[in-house]
Amino acid sequence: MPLVKKIETKISEEDYLEGELLSEIKHEYIDGTVYAMSGASRNHNLIVSNVLSEIKNKLKQQKSPCDIFSSDMKVKESEKTTKYFYPDVVITCEPDDNESEYYINSPILIVEVLSESTRKYDLTTKKLYYFNIPTLEEYIVIEQDICRVEVFRKKDNWNSTSYFLGDKISIKSIDITVSVEDIYYHVENKSMVLYLNKKEEKNAFSKKNRN
Repeated sequence: MPLVKKIETKISEEDYLEGELLSEIKHEYIDGTVYAMSGASRNHNLIVSNVLSEIKNKLKQQKSPCDIFSSDMKVKESEKTTKYFYPDVVITCEPDDNESEYYINSPILIVEVLSESTRKYDLTTKKLYYFNIPTLEEYIVIEQDICRVEVFRKKDNWNSTSYFLGDKISIKSIDITVSVEDIYYHVENKSMVLYLNKKEEKNAFSKKNRN
């Protein structure tokens, strides 16, 4: 979810958590400073809902103990100082990760959908904070204006692998596979339009040859 602005007055962790229960606007919290979040675009919301539904259905089929949450659930990172973030999608598989109803401490997978206003933040500062979380195994960032998914894996020393339309992504932390096409279902961008047109042409050609 895009950042709006930094609120200059520093507050305590306790005041931040209490304030979030009352606020109509979400805020992320870094070292005593809060950052207001704006609303997200149509494509952003479609991608998040697609990721949620695809992963949730596969976890259900596996009878997995893991829980998946959308952007209303905070993640707490406290290696040196306390920070709270609202990832677009977060999964925890820790049965004891229930210290609070409003945040989790032990995510295994985090997904962020990039926008122009958050790309640098999500791929630099926020990424490094996430990498400090001991339980995190994968960090997935998804473009919304083009069809490109980048997966950072701890077992690969946090080096990334990129995926495009036609590819399938093996999400190893939860042992499932998701296609890039399903992530971008109903998303309207140039990449998706070109891909679907080519797919339709290919299907029509195959059908013609069969006849």
